[in-house]
Amino acid sequence: MANPPPVRSDLIAAIATAPGRGGVGVVRVSGGDIASLAAAILGSVPEPRHATYSRFLDRNSEVIDEGIALHFPAPQSFTGENVLELQGHGGPVVLNLILQRCIELGARLAEPGEFSRRAFLNGKLDLAQAEAVADLIDAASAEAARSAVRSLSGAFSARIAELVEALTRLRLLVEATLDFPEEEIDFLRDADAFGRLDRIDTSLAAVRAQAKQGALLREGLTVVLIGQPNVGKSSLLNQLAGFEAAIVTEIAGTTRDTVREAIQIQGVPLHIIDTAGLRDTDDPVERQGIARTWAAVENADVALLLVDVAHGLGEREADILARLPSLTQLTIHNKIDVAAEAPRVVGNEIWLSAKTGSGVELLREKLLQSAGWQAAGEGAFMARARHLDALARAANYLAAARASAEQLELFAEELRLAQAALSEITGEFTADDLLGEIFSSFCIGK
Repeated sequence: MANPPPVRSDLIAAIATAPGRGGVGVVRVSGGDIASLAAAILGSVPEPRHATYSRFLDRNSEVIDEGIALHFPAPQSFTGENVLELQGHGGPVVLNLILQRCIELGARLAEPGEFSRRAFLNGKLDLAQAEAVADLIDAASAEAARSAVRSLSGAFSARIAELVEALTRLRLLVEATLDFPEEEIDFLRDADAFGRLDRIDTSLAAVRAQAKQGALLREGLTVVLIGQPNVGKSSLLNQLAGFEAAIVTEIAGTTRDTVREAIQIQGVPLHIIDTAGLRDTDDPVERQGIARTWAAVENADVALLLVDVAHGLGEREADILARLPSLTQLTIHNKIDVAAEAPRVVGNEIWLSAKTGSGVELLREKLLQSAGWQAAGEGAFMARARHLDALARAANYLAAARASAEQLELFAEELRLAQAALSEITGEFTADDLLGEIFSSFCIGK
C-alpha cells in the first residue's frame, strides 16, 4: 500500500451491537493501554482469551452492570491490537453508561469502521476482506451472506493473488528480455509468454464473472413498472411481492405516487417500483406522480412496459418507448386471462396475467436472465463497484499489452498497469482518501 497512514495505538471504544434493546449488548475497546482501563472498570485484568464473569464499575466503584469480559492481547485479536470486549445487558442506557466509563478512562469514541480499518492497517485483513465484513452485516439474502463469507474468508483475495503472481512472473520474463533487443520477441515466444498471457486472460474473465454475480447479490436490480393507467402495474407488483403492496382498483389513476417494494428472486434482491400511469392529465397531483415516474425510470436498471394484450403496442406505447433511456426494456402483455391466451416469452416480450399469476414465473426468470444471473452462483464473491472497475481496467490493460506485443517497453508497461489495477482490490496499492471513503460507510463498532 502506498504511504499507509501510521497505525494509531490510542484507545478507541464503541457499542458493537445494533441500536435498541436486546438480551446482550457489547462494548468494544481497542488500542494500547487496555490493561489499565480493564483494571479500573473491572477491578482486575481478565485472563487472555477466557470469558470472565465481571462487574462493570463506575468511578465510585458502584456497579453499572455485570456480564462477561473478554481480553484479547495483541496481536491475536480482530484489530491486531489489545482488545477488550464487555458483554452486558442490551439496554441502550446501560450500554451508554459502560461506553462513557471507557471514555472517562482514556478511550475516545471510535469512528465508523475504525476497528476494521485498524485490522486492515495491521495486516489482519486485506481490503477486500475488510469490505466483506460490512457486506456480511448488510447481506439481504442467504445467498448474499454466503458470498460475503467467501470474500471474508479470503477466497476472492486468493484469486486476485493468483492473478497478480502470474502477472509478476510474466513481467519478470519480459523485463529480462529488454537487454537483448535483437532476440526479445523470439525469446518471448519460446518462453510461451503469450500463452501465459492467454491463461491470465482466461483466469481474469472467470474472476470477473464471479465478481459480477456477487455484485448483483449485493446491489440487486431496480425494476420500474410503467405504462398507461389501468394496464395492471399495481397488480403485477402485488404478484411479484406476494402480498397486497399496492392498491388495485378499476379507477384509472389510482396510483399517484411511486410505490416501492423489495423482493428476492433466487436470492437476488429486486427493488420493484410501481408508478403512476403515463397519460395526459390536468390533475396537478397526478401530474406530479407522472413526473416521479420518469425520475424513477432514470435510476432503474430494467423497465417493464405493461400493455393491455387486447390493444397491444399502440402510438402511446411507442411514445413511451421512445422516451426511455438506455436500459433493459421488457414489454409485458398483460390480461391474457381475459383474452384467453397462453403465457409465453418471445424475445423481450412476455405474455402473462397479473391478476391470476399465470406467466409471472416466466417474468421472474426473464428478469434474472436480463441481469446476467446464473443460478449456479455458488462461487460468487461479494464484489463492489470499485472491484468491478479494477477488474475491467486490468482486462483493458491486458488487451492493450497484447496489441503492443511487438513494442516490448509498451508491453511491459501495460502488464504493470494491469497488476497495479488488481492490487487495488486487496489494498496493496490504495490511496488514503479511498480508504477513508470505504471505511466511513461501515457502522460504528465495526
